Amino acid sequence: MWARLPQLSATLVAGLLLCASFPPLQWWWAAVVAFALLAAVLIHAATIVAGGFGYGFLFGVAFYLPLLPWISTLVGTVPWLVLALVCALFPGLFGLLAVVVRALPGWPIWFAVLWAGQEWAKSTVPFGGFPWGVVGFGQTSGPFLPLAAVGGVPLLSTAIVLVGCAATAFAVELVGWFRRDRLLDSGHTEPPAVLLPGACICLVLFATVLVWPSVRHAGVGSGNEPAVTVAAVQGNVPRLGLDFNAQRREVLDYHVRETLQLAADVHAGRAPQPQFVIWPENSSDIDPLVNPDAGQRIAEAAQAIGAPILVGTVRAGPGWTPEDPVALNSVVVWDPQAGPAEQHDKRIVQPFGEYLPWRGFFRHLSSYADRAGYFVPGHGSGVVHAAGVPVGVTTCWEVIFDRAPRESVLNGAQLLAVPTNNATFNKTMSRQQLAFAKRARWNTTATSWWPAPPASAR
Repeated sequence: MWARLPQLSATLVAGLLLCASFPPLQWWWAAVVAFALLAAVLIHAATIVAGGFGYGFLFGVAFYLPLLPWISTLVGTVPWLVLALVCALFPGLFGLLAVVVRALPGWPIWFAVLWAGQEWAKSTVPFGGFPWGVVGFGQTSGPFLPLAAVGGVPLLSTAIVLVGCAATAFAVELVGWFRRDRLLDSGHTEPPAVLLPGACICLVLFATVLVWPSVRHAGVGSGNEPAVTVAAVQGNVPRLGLDFNAQRREVLDYHVRETLQLAADVHAGRAPQPQFVIWPENSSDIDPLVNPDAGQRIAEAAQAIGAPILVGTVRAGPGWTPEDPVALNSVVVWDPQAGPAEQHDKRIVQPFGEYLPWRGFFRHLSSYADRAGYFVPGHGSGVVHAAGVPVGVTTCWEVIFDRAPRESVLNGAQLLAVPTNNATFNKTMSRQQLAFAKRARWNTTATSWWPAPPASAR
């Protein structure tokens, strides 16, 4: 035990450092250091295959426990601990396989590929996966972000792991090279082994520099594209938590009030006229398609601002019954003249939150089971049209999956809207959620709660 204390300590520190790369700290560089430390432990001669799993698991526990404490405020301490332990199994598998391949030439590349593989696995299974904690999501303020424009979040994660592991390989080989002192003792002129890890680091840095100008150009355009002014309204909620919408129509009235204020600012010349407005997910806490009073309030706001509004709401799903109240998480385009038009139904719903797999089984295990929703996934292109603009909609949770915004763009979206309901969660989770929504794409994020101006047009 005491002989392994340095490795155990380094592993714990590495997991905590990786957590520090995410909000609220957002120390992007901490992820690089984290994988440099973890790699040093896994390539140590005393680390066997079983030890690789143990160190990887410990790394995962040190990472996920402080990353996911908001879970405990929603469903209690036991589910938080269980979720963190299950997530830690995937880094454990990485550690096991890393020890197996560490003797291969170019092991930092193998380590990076293995890590990308375990992130894919954790984002896929079980029940559709849990992508929270993907390394690339902690890099929204880091210099490697442009790589996401080439290969998405998976490439960004791979690059971070590669740089960290290559830094360890560079240090190990450099120390060994000087200790052996080959050039002085034997006149050996073969290039030192440090060239490979050094080349890995340089390759990632070079790719980042190479891609960055095109990313900037994509953001500003060539100058000939028509401009679109979009308003995002944050109406706020009466309270945070699962009961944010306990007061009937209160959340909707908040968003109508802020939109009316924005309309007054537009008419007074204090704000530009938006072509359309984006409200957050669940901004209408009752279904405006079956509750006339809600529809009238939304129509009032749309007519005042003189633009369509993308309204987030919850609607009864197909086959709804009192015993099985299935629901759709929808975004409805509300035209100021025509009323409700196109709609997007959320295609990727969250297990153990928006729906509960194996409900009959889990109901016997936890009293929290009945708090899970009855949402079902929708079907569609992920694109709605507002004021003639094709808008890709990816709501809270589904935005974390690459395939959701990708499908919207492939189906013609020119702008990505991310309506999110962070009122359900606490401040820590909300910062993580919004960081995940940035994802190096030009988008507009409308949140139900955040300590920021309630309405903005851009």
